[in-house]
Amino acid sequence: MEDIKKELIELGKNYPKNFVEIRNNIFLLDFTVAERKAFLRTDKLTYSCKLKIDNQKNEIIFFEILKERGAGFSAGASDDFGPGFGFKTEKTKIGIGGREGTIEEQSVLFGKTYSYKFSFEKIRQDIKDISKKYGFNFTYVLNERAVR
Repeated sequence: MEDIKKELIELGKNYPKNFVEIRNNIFLLDFTVAERKAFLRTDKLTYSCKLKIDNQKNEIIFFEILKERGAGFSAGASDDFGPGFGFKTEKTKIGIGGREGTIEEQSVLFGKTYSYKFSFEKIRQDIKDISKKYGFNFTYVLNERAVR
């Protein structure tokens, strides 16, 4: 058990933030994927995953979510992204195996272009590999309450 915990903490060094043990055998990884600030508007995209190491059932229960939050005023268009605020494309597939795909965003703000890419599968695959290495089953859940 302690070996898995140490490996999770080591694994977190590959991401913008580390895994944090919030309760006994429950870990959280939460970081901002992208943030855009403009005149009177802020948009933030956050990735969060939670996992539980269940020794009795010999499994790791995994939940992940991508949250987008915005506050402020748009540039006056009917959608959230008015002129000068860019566009967003999301190519994903959600199923029992987890969310797959990438999020790409390009925004043009005052003549500057910003872009990023984020792959959902990398973190989940790393956790699956750790589960397999220690002989644990990997269970992906669609409801955060299942990770208690």
